[in-house]
Amino acid sequence: FPYDLSVRNKVRACFGKRARDAAVEETEALVTDLHIQAVKASGFQADIIGFHGQTITHVPEQRFTWQLGDGARLARETGIDVVCDMRQADIKAGGQGAPLIPLYHAAMMAQQAKPVAVLNLGGVGNVTFMDTNGEITAFDTGPANAMMDDLCRARMGRAFDEGGALARTGTVDAAMVADFLAHPYFKKTGAKSLDRNQWRIESAAHLSDADALATLAEMCVQSVKAGLAHCTHGPVALYICGGGRKNTYLMERLAQVLDVPVEPIEAAGWNGDATEAEGFGYLAVRSLLGLPLSLPSTTGAPRPITGGVLCKAG
Repeated sequence: FPYDLSVRNKVRACFGKRARDAAVEETEALVTDLHIQAVKASGFQADIIGFHGQTITHVPEQRFTWQLGDGARLARETGIDVVCDMRQADIKAGGQGAPLIPLYHAAMMAQQAKPVAVLNLGGVGNVTFMDTNGEITAFDTGPANAMMDDLCRARMGRAFDEGGALARTGTVDAAMVADFLAHPYFKKTGAKSLDRNQWRIESAAHLSDADALATLAEMCVQSVKAGLAHCTHGPVALYICGGGRKNTYLMERLAQVLDVPVEPIEAAGWNGDATEAEGFGYLAVRSLLGLPLSLPSTTGAPRPITGGVLCKAG
């Protein structure tokens, strides 16, 4: 149930905001409307909806994260109970509020050989590392699709570089990648997370379209490598979810650089287009049961934290 371009532009105009204004109100209503339409069109007979909403700003060091979406109205108009605001409890307790899907990754990977890792390549990359002793480590790795997509939109009027075809023809600016990796974020260990707009495409202004995309792709790959280096040892396999798994050039570079089998999440039997949605459905049930949505090793919270706000349909 895709957003059209006008909706995307309204959402993008809210990125970075910290206070409500007319644009935020309009966009939140629109995002909620579209979710209501999607639920009704699906015909799902659900017991509970896990409603993440649309992140517009994420500043964990200031204990601030904001997801647009009216869970109460979604519940009223669909007739289905909703759990929303799943990040707030963690971030208010001192956690990063992200990533939140690692417990779902761990549940789904229960039968897989360990150690194993799941890498989500959305706008930002995040990895869940599951060790042989049952420990789960998770953190944001760095930019993933956001910068590449932003560059395609700004320069070419295209939503993305399909399959990484243009990036494949470019030459990586090694100095730009080295400068990027010198950022203190990549030396930091433990739980950590990023705002979508931590890095901007202006840094690639001197490069051609192809060279810029190749360089931004390499930044993603090298940030994943830097992140995995902080794990106790390498995984026996790395499974990729998120839109980035459809970028064949990015997948090839990950396999070349990481020296570990790199597979799309479908290879583990998952629905790669629904992984995040399924994960928040899973967290909604955990919220109802009062179980943790996050751990100290996944968000840096001081203790396992449950969360979410229940909005009743009646």
